[in-house]
Amino acid sequence: MPFPIRTFALGALALCLSPSVLAQGVPRSPGTLYAARSLPDRIMLTPSADPSTGMAVAWRTDTAQSASEAQIAIAVDGPTLEENAVLLTGTPGIAKGSANGPALYHQVRFENLTPETVYAYRLKGSAGWTEWMQFRTASTQPKPFRFLYLGDIQNGILTYASRVIRQAFHANGGIELVLHAGDLAAQRDDLDHDDEWGEFNQAGGYNWSIVPQLPATGNHEYIDVPLPDGGESRKLGPYWPLQFALPTNGAPDVKATTYFVDYQAVRFIVLDGTSAIDLGTMEQQTRWLDETLASSKAKWNVVLFHQPVFTCARPQDTSEVKAAWKPVFDSRNVDLVLQGHDHCYSRLTSEAGREASATMRKDGKLQGPVYLVSVTGSKMYSLNDRARTQPDKTAEATNSIRLSMSPVIGCSSALSLLRGNSTTASTSSAGPTGTISSISTNP
Repeated sequence: MPFPIRTFALGALALCLSPSVLAQGVPRSPGTLYAARSLPDRIMLTPSADPSTGMAVAWRTDTAQSASEAQIAIAVDGPTLEENAVLLTGTPGIAKGSANGPALYHQVRFENLTPETVYAYRLKGSAGWTEWMQFRTASTQPKPFRFLYLGDIQNGILTYASRVIRQAFHANGGIELVLHAGDLAAQRDDLDHDDEWGEFNQAGGYNWSIVPQLPATGNHEYIDVPLPDGGESRKLGPYWPLQFALPTNGAPDVKATTYFVDYQAVRFIVLDGTSAIDLGTMEQQTRWLDETLASSKAKWNVVLFHQPVFTCARPQDTSEVKAAWKPVFDSRNVDLVLQGHDHCYSRLTSEAGREASATMRKDGKLQGPVYLVSVTGSKMYSLNDRARTQPDKTAEATNSIRLSMSPVIGCSSALSLLRGNSTTASTSSAGPTGTISSISTNP
C-alpha cells in the first residue's frame, strides 16, 4: 500500500540530459542562469578527515580555464592577502556537458594548515580571480560549535528550500559545518539536472564556499540505468564527485560516498544507504562502520545517512538498514543519527515509544541513539500511524533543523540530549510555512 503523499509546489531536479530527452519537454529553470562563465561558480568547501589541518574546494568554470588554480593565505585585516598567498594547483578541470553548455569542474585540497586559524582563498577563472573567501580550521580541542543539518533539499530548491537555508544562516550565527542527509537534488524528469544543481548552489550561495559541507547521498543522487534483461540498476550521478571533494577514508568499494570527519571531539560518520540496499555494499559498510566507531576517540559519535531506521511517513521502517546498522549503533553507543528520505520531521529516543521514553527520562536513565529525520525542500509526506505515539516529537510541513553542539567534558545538558535524557527546544520562524527548529545544548 503506498504511503500518503502531500505535494506542496513541485519544483524538482534533474541531471545532464540529452537533446532527445530535452526535446520531450523536460522543464527548465526560468531564464538562462546556469551556463558556466569566465569566473568560477558552484564553489563548494568541504573538510578533510581532520579539519584542523585540511580543507578542500570544488568549483566550475568555462572551458577556457583548464588549469585548477587556487591561492590561499592566512587571513589578515588589511587588503594585502595576495602578498603572502601561496599558489596551489590541482588536476586539470574535468569536462561536463549539459543543457547549459560545456563546463570544467575543478578541485584543490588545502593541506598542512594550522588549527584554529582563519584562512582566505580565491580561485582562478579565465577572466581572473574570484573575490577572497575565508574559512576557519577546527580546533584540536573539544570546543563548542554549531552545525546546520538539512534533510532533503530535493524539490522546490530555489523557490522554497533557499528561504530555509538562508534564514538558518541569517538567524543563527557562527555555523561551522553543514550536514546534508541526502537528496540534495531530484535528478529525475521534473527539471533539467544541471538546472537543479545550479539552483542548489544558488540556494546556498556564498555560504557553501565558506562553511565546510558534509553531504550524504540519497537515492536521488543515483540515476537509473537500464539493464539488457529489461531490468534497472542504479549508478551514482555524475554531479556528486564533481561537486564535492570529500575525504577518501570510507568503506571499501564505497569511498566516493562514505567517509568520516573528526571535528572538535565529534566524529561524523557518513554512510550510503542506497548503495547498501540496492548495490550490495551493506556488508562492507557495516564492517567499516563498526571499525570506525571502535577506533573513535571522540566524545560524541554522530552518524549521517539518508534512509531512516525509524520512519515517520512510510508504512514500515527501513528493514535492511535497521537490521544491519542499529545493532552497531547500540553496541558502540552512537549518540545521534541524522537522516532524511521521509519528508517529515521526527525525533525518536526509544523504539518502545514516547511514553516509555518519557518514563526513562523521568527515572534518569540514559537512552539512545537519538534518531532525527528532517526535510528542507517543498515535497512533504503525511505522518504514518506510528508517528503519533513512537517518536518524542513529529511535524508535517516543517523544513529544517539546526543543532547547537557543545562537546565539552562535563557538559551534562549536551550529553543528555545525545543520549536521550533531556532536551530544550525552541522554534524560530523561517517564513509563513516553514520553521527552523533550534535545539540548544549549550550550558
